[in-house]
Amino acid sequence: MSGFFGVITKRPCITDLFYGIDYHSHLGTAAGGICTFDGETFHRSIHSLKGSYFRTKFEDEIHKFLGNSGIGIISDTDAQPIVVNSHLGKFAIVTVAKITNIRELEQECLDNKQHFAELSHGDTNPTELVALLITQGKDFVDGIQNVYSKVRGSVSMLLLTSDGIIAARDFYGRTPIVIGKNHEGYAAAFESHSYINLDYSTERYIGPGEIVRITADGVTQLLAPNDKMQICSFLWIYYGFPATDYENINVEEMRYRGGFAMGKKDDVEADYVAPIPDSGIGMAIGYSHASGIPYTRSVVKYTPTWSRSFMPVNQEQREHVAKMKLIPNHALLKDKRVIFCDDSIVRGTQLRDNVKMLYDYGAKEVHIRISCPPLVYGCNFLNFSASKNELELITRRCIEELEGDSHKNLELYCDASTKQYANLVEMLRKKIGVDTLKFNTLEDICGAVGLPKCQICTHCFDGSSYGDK
Repeated sequence: MSGFFGVITKRPCITDLFYGIDYHSHLGTAAGGICTFDGETFHRSIHSLKGSYFRTKFEDEIHKFLGNSGIGIISDTDAQPIVVNSHLGKFAIVTVAKITNIRELEQECLDNKQHFAELSHGDTNPTELVALLITQGKDFVDGIQNVYSKVRGSVSMLLLTSDGIIAARDFYGRTPIVIGKNHEGYAAAFESHSYINLDYSTERYIGPGEIVRITADGVTQLLAPNDKMQICSFLWIYYGFPATDYENINVEEMRYRGGFAMGKKDDVEADYVAPIPDSGIGMAIGYSHASGIPYTRSVVKYTPTWSRSFMPVNQEQREHVAKMKLIPNHALLKDKRVIFCDDSIVRGTQLRDNVKMLYDYGAKEVHIRISCPPLVYGCNFLNFSASKNELELITRRCIEELEGDSHKNLELYCDASTKQYANLVEMLRKKIGVDTLKFNTLEDICGAVGLPKCQICTHCFDGSSYGDK
């Protein structure tokens, strides 16, 4: 995932821009970037975040970013922003995108006598590709619609132009953009919590496929939104910061409602319920309130020196760092029957290691409750970690063991009423090594979000989706 932030005000913007970008640090580990416009010149800088924090990379050079308008990003993929000079004028762009047909579009641009100057890890930079597709249009709106029509996957973007900031949300709204306002101007953000401490309040949410131009004086709609939406459900389940809202639905409240739904119908006996922090906290509190089982923090995350931005790219190292961040409390675990709430099971290795740690520290029983259904499909629309290879999903490896084919009878393994689903959960329980294991149902997830299922992308749970052009 990645997260962007833009601001345009009647005064120098860099302070708001700096902190607004930094508040998206939980969404990316690869690179951070800032670009401002002072009326004549674009001022841009990009730094790797693979061994440091966003703040430490940029705080010594913020005096260089002149102007009243700017955009920036915490990226989990490519180096951004990209600055382009074209027949549309000079502009900077940041994107939150996954382009599954990038090779096809790359060749189309080359055949169109366009070229690529910004490489990402020696390969085509997806944000530059989006910029080139935009410049094929007769104006910015036409160019962005060209992106919508050609990209398979998803793209949301902010463009910094001489006339303001253009914000364009993914055609099916798989990722969000929200606009904040104060008495001096406007902010456009991936997550709404990013501008609260900067004294902006939420003005409105940009709709699926909608394009707007933002100036210090107001917001002008350039293209009306679509009537269909498929916002990613995993934003609430895992990625979202607890204080943020998507579609005016708060992340922590959604997690609470999911935990409440599970706690209301679960029948396990335990001494207390605890979260795997941080994304399991809201769920555990909801579960506790519904079940009447006390809430206790017997595992605590140590954050002072182990931020997500510091986590290395190598998966084995990531898992080691993730383990180092969780500190078990022996005094609270010893001889206790504990329900632990977690957001999801992806590869299973990290949870298995955490469970072993809990037993090693004296837990008598460990019962794992997961806030979403089993992840059966890789993501075609976002840069979700399991999307690169579906066999990285522990569920698909289990299905391969059960069926001899990781693609066989998938619809049955997605249905909580079938024996196949029960067999899958039991195999997962044994592999992870816990006393009991349960997942929230898809119906409870949709109920916790509070949107109709047709407006939420649940592809990773049941394979359903639309708009895959």
